Amino acid sequence: MTDAAAVAPYTLRSIEEMLGLGRSAVMSLVDAGFVQPMRGRRNEYRFSFQDVVLLRTAYQLRQARISPRKMLRSLRQLRARLPHDLPLSGLRIRAVGNDVAVRDGDAQWEAQSGQLLLDLEVTAAAGGAVAFLQHAAQPQPATAAGCYHRALSLEDSDPAGAEAAYRQALQLAPQFADAYVNLGALLCEHQRCAEAVALYDLGLQHVPGVALVHFNRGIALEDLGQRDAALASYLRCLALDAAFGDAHYNAARLLEIKGEPQSALRHYSAYRRIQRGR
Repeated sequence: MTDAAAVAPYTLRSIEEMLGLGRSAVMSLVDAGFVQPMRGRRNEYRFSFQDVVLLRTAYQLRQARISPRKMLRSLRQLRARLPHDLPLSGLRIRAVGNDVAVRDGDAQWEAQSGQLLLDLEVTAAAGGAVAFLQHAAQPQPATAAGCYHRALSLEDSDPAGAEAAYRQALQLAPQFADAYVNLGALLCEHQRCAEAVALYDLGLQHVPGVALVHFNRGIALEDLGQRDAALASYLRCLALDAAFGDAHYNAARLLEIKGEPQSALRHYSAYRRIQRGR
């Protein structure tokens, strides 16, 4: 049996840190089928080097409002030509007219894509990680979207700055669901899960129908040891989105711990059906 950690060494958390993307942005690209990560021994997502590059490219294409058809065509071409491992020379991905050009050392090749300005450099960082080097960004305007994207870019290098930018985004747009999701995840990563739960509770006053906010609230409550409350959040998430596979899995796990095997089995079965349908 293939060891997922060897073939796909990057976890969801390391993907978030390397790409400067929140969990919701990464999972939306996974759910859309742009990448198909493996599952590790504890059912966690595992990503390959190809997945890392494809996720970053897909995010840039989506931000540029490229049509899904063009995105899929471009990413299929890119996946077919990407090496399995990061070359020592690194990679540079950029747009040339309507084509995405990829330089690997002295060799250059092109992958068909939509209209887009991509200019990413991929290189090896300490410990074999993947690093994306970007040119200095222009200052973001004082809008909720601008604050949100500034926060994304700061999560790895300046968590306090990222937190401040997310909070500014929420002041400007209290219905900005992704900002609640990302800021809550950031707080939990720094052992501030109680603050994350309070944030999600505030967010749900503005966006009560967003399943992902309920799901992340459940994760934060689990980290605090509040299993019954976490289960209630997962079930609320599923009431809004019955195809939310990870919510089925987490609910099943908590129901099993709680001593309700039949209910747990129902959710495990739903999780497996959703995974087979991907």
